[in-house]
Amino acid sequence: MKYIEEFRNHAAAQALVREIHRISGGRRIRIMEVCGGHTMAIFKYGLPGLLPANIELISGPGCPVCVTSNSFIDHAIELAKDRGTLIATFGDLIRVPGSSSSLQKERGEGADVRICYSPLDALELAKQHPDRNVVFLGVGFETTAPTAAATIHRAAEQGRANFSMLTAFKTMPNAMKALLDGGEVALDAFLCPGHVSVITGTGIYEFIAREYRTPCVVSGFEPLDLLQSILKIIEQIAAGLAKVENQYTRAATLPGNPAAQKLLKEVFHESDADWRGIGTIPRSGLEISDEYARFDARKVFPVKLKPSRENPACICGSIMRGAKRPLDCPLFSKVCTPESPKGACMVSDEGSCATYYKYRRTP
Repeated sequence: MKYIEEFRNHAAAQALVREIHRISGGRRIRIMEVCGGHTMAIFKYGLPGLLPANIELISGPGCPVCVTSNSFIDHAIELAKDRGTLIATFGDLIRVPGSSSSLQKERGEGADVRICYSPLDALELAKQHPDRNVVFLGVGFETTAPTAAATIHRAAEQGRANFSMLTAFKTMPNAMKALLDGGEVALDAFLCPGHVSVITGTGIYEFIAREYRTPCVVSGFEPLDLLQSILKIIEQIAAGLAKVENQYTRAATLPGNPAAQKLLKEVFHESDADWRGIGTIPRSGLEISDEYARFDARKVFPVKLKPSRENPACICGSIMRGAKRPLDCPLFSKVCTPESPKGACMVSDEGSCATYYKYRRTP
């Protein structure tokens, strides 16, 4: 298929849905997607209503903004309070509530917080303002980390001493492992993130299929992509198989992107990482390596933080673990809305709460 319309063909979708119904049987099957883009597409196209009642799609920790811990937000806020510092960030992040404030609130009180569209925009700001310390807030998964690595590499080439990054990059495989090990939700399969897999390659999920006997299918983002991926999962379960399949063959491959992987290994090293609602997951993060430590804002601008805290009524953590749905939250659509978010899951377009609010307001 070459064109978007082909991936949204009504007749083809009906055929896939019929086949899913035919082979799904009566056993309850829980499939978790760990990509905010998948969550958005699933509800935008109304896929849950097309599936048999025994198939449940569960949203996992796939939203980069949502999984970023409050301690990171608090650190960024403290840096923003220094009037000699310019904070550059993606737009969603400024609205995430920290323990007692937000970057948006600090900007309203005079902090220089600017929205940019790439880390290179932030590096350009450092060039334009040589008398200011420019700190870029780097969050995301394996998808966005290579652009951050490339920017740090360029900053080193330029000798840009007034540029640094406060990073909270995360990697997906060990988070999936942590969900399975936690056992809070019995998961039968994973819809694996397409964009992440373009960078990493599809082989990163092999241990999940092999050691946990859990089917994994790398999926694209159009309705036919997702329906075909769900069908592949159902076929595996029906046949008693557990393997990694790649539905997103037009973009993802087994080896992934070697150039991006090489850059990541040069600039970052593997580390433990703090995930909102989950806690510390071993070897699930990327930290700036010692060679590029002069661009690591944590080391350049150390900050003593108070213990972070979240709104006790917010259940964002439980939602990202798949234990709760947005509709289970007492704040949802009442006091917590995209215009006035009380938790991270309502901020980003890829957050489960924001998606539910936009596409599914009722059970």
